[in-house]
Amino acid sequence: MKLIPVQAALAASLLVSGAVFAQTPAPAAEPSPLSFNISLTSNYKFRGQDQDYSKTRSFKPALQGGVDYAFSNGFYVGNWNSTINWTKYLPSGDDSKIEIDVYGGYKFKAGAVDLDVGALTYYYPGASGANTTEVYLGAAYGPVSAKYFHTVSKGYFGLGKEYLVGEGRGTGYLNLAFAQEVMPKVTFKASLGFTDLKSAANSAGLPDYMDYSVGASYDLGSGLALAGAVVGGNKKNSYLYPASVDTSGKSINKGTLVVTLTKTL
Repeated sequence: MKLIPVQAALAASLLVSGAVFAQTPAPAAEPSPLSFNISLTSNYKFRGQDQDYSKTRSFKPALQGGVDYAFSNGFYVGNWNSTINWTKYLPSGDDSKIEIDVYGGYKFKAGAVDLDVGALTYYYPGASGANTTEVYLGAAYGPVSAKYFHTVSKGYFGLGKEYLVGEGRGTGYLNLAFAQEVMPKVTFKASLGFTDLKSAANSAGLPDYMDYSVGASYDLGSGLALAGAVVGGNKKNSYLYPASVDTSGKSINKGTLVVTLTKTL
């Protein structure tokens, strides 16, 4: 049976529209404002220094993880946690096994520069003398970034609260970083940090120091990444515990290869 002209035109129209629809890609899903991360690292170093003082070897595994929520207007809040072992070396002897970081801020653009301003509290359950709060300001342009942290709490990880050599308030930390993809899935990363303690701490024998990190990360796909970096500091005894912890003669600042496996959801 032959189709009449109107029926033929309608059939052709349906075929063409069906082909066009089939070739039109589905709109990309909007990224979720909520993300999670979990990591296993061979040594948790903060500003170049080991956060587990119970062992002298370089392999001091730590479990880490956090959650972030990014609002569409640029504001964000988050939490990050890690196992630790150092607060028992404070004069009080209070022993906390976990570090809990809570932060929030606002990210925005100024031309081609990405800016980030916010506040961050480091909380150590059972060892309140180590608690520290900082405000920060960061800027990034392409692969280069800089971030400055300024302590606003009385204590700086024990300094000024348990170690009474003046207040920890006013301690500054500047981090300069570079991150660039050098080949598919491989990103080179390097950073330098500078800790500026208050003058009273310097007078008590606690020097300012520099920390460094040089390494790379590899994207394994499906939110999984493997990173390796040499991390350390330039002063052997520079933090708050030069004698009570470093009895082995090895420094918590010693340059160490740190390997980290991270899963992001």
